[in-house]
This record gives sequence, C-alpha cells and structure tokens, in this order.
Amino acid sequence: MERQDPKPDNRADNSARNMEIARETKENLLEAEDYLAERGDSLSEEERRNIVNKNRRRMESIRAHMEEAMDELDELGENAHLED
Repeated sequence: MERQDPKPDNRADNSARNMEIARETKENLLEAEDYLAERGDSLSEEERRNIVNKNRRRMESIRAHMEEAMDELDELGENAHLED
C-alpha cells in the first residue's frame, strides 16, 4: 500500500467555508420558522418542541461558525506579513 503524504494545512478557504455553512444553516432555521408559522397548529407538541430545539442548536451552530470565520480572518491578517 502506497503511503500518502498529508495535505498541507491550507486555511485560505476556511473563513469562506464557515460563512457558507452559517448562511445555509440560517436558511434552514428560517425555513423551519416559516413551517412553524404556517403549520404549527397542526403539529403535535412534541413536533413543535423538536423544531424549536433544533432551531436553538442551529443558532448555536451559526454563532460558532461565524466566530470561527472571524478567527480565521484575524489569523490570516496577523500572518499576512509571513507571505512577503
């Protein structure tokens, strides 16, 4: 079996990737809120609770991905002088 070298640590797209994940998660959160607004009366209490709880987790995920994106941008800015 041929040994493969690990890929280099390329963080150039980490910030953009984290921002995209946050954007997609926000879209899912908004769709779930719309679903609750439109059909909430026909859902069981457990279904409503599950959607609300999932949206709480989505909000935490959005926050974490945005923080990570900002950290990556800060790090890229701090290390920009190393590329010269």
